[in-house]
Amino acid sequence: MPFSLTILGSSSAIPTTKRFPTAQLLNVDERFFLIDCGEGTQIQLTRFKLRAGKINHIFISHLHGDHIFGLFGLISTFSLMGRESDLNIYAESRLDDILKCHLDYFGENLPFKINFIPIKASLSKLIYEDEKISVTTIPLKHRVPTCGFLFREKQKLNNIRKEVLERYKIPIRDRNRIKEGGDFKTEEGELIPNIKLTMPAIKPRSYAYITDTRMLEKNIPLLQNVDLLYHEATFLERDSKLAHLTFHSTAKEAATMALKSNAAKLLIGHFSVRYKSSLPFVEEAQAIFRETYAVEDGECFSVEQERIRTDID
Repeated sequence: MPFSLTILGSSSAIPTTKRFPTAQLLNVDERFFLIDCGEGTQIQLTRFKLRAGKINHIFISHLHGDHIFGLFGLISTFSLMGRESDLNIYAESRLDDILKCHLDYFGENLPFKINFIPIKASLSKLIYEDEKISVTTIPLKHRVPTCGFLFREKQKLNNIRKEVLERYKIPIRDRNRIKEGGDFKTEEGELIPNIKLTMPAIKPRSYAYITDTRMLEKNIPLLQNVDLLYHEATFLERDSKLAHLTFHSTAKEAATMALKSNAAKLLIGHFSVRYKSSLPFVEEAQAIFRETYAVEDGECFSVEQERIRTDID
């Protein structure tokens, strides 16, 4: 089952010919979550042959133009395409007023319903969940209320080993209990421990999105052991004063967060146009955290499935 992130935009506030403003698409088992929606997001979705019509949830980190200007065009295109399914938008409450004003002029007869879910950027709170995944906000420190998002798969049950079903004649009524960790007693009274009956479950995968912010070490507990961490790195450390002044992070700070969070992989982006290459960002970050990658528009990063390791492995 896929757990993959496609970068739609990796620039900071000013787009370039190679980098669009911020937007990402996360695919979790064919559930598509759009994270921020900078100018040109719908163009990138088309360019990279992604299924825009499957997007039912849009998460907006904050109300700066390079993170929301693409939303209005995307909604318009959804309407022209005859979309009928609800569109759920999660953002700071002021965006609801902006959307209503826009739709008063350009979208009075949308063929679908927009459900606006207000979020409070200053709190870490569960804002979405279904049977497979949960989404929690991560408070950030920027010039306006801003939050990141943590996507976590839910823990799956263990799988019963096929060979034991017949060997111990396990009835159907006992199988869920065994998957949940229970032992089994045979008709002869022999107690079979769960570890001999089941295979370890698939490890839940996770993705954390940390956009425009000063480095916040208080978020490290929220990010512990995340599989994939995106952390903005607008500036190099030589411009750390400017980063602090504009409420952004450096590549060194992003790498420090990844190291202290024990992340498996770090993605950095949101690069200022003052820099001509992302290579210095990678070099600066990799000096602290080796598994660092500078994102490019159109790149896809996947987290593969793996089983939880046990003493029996």
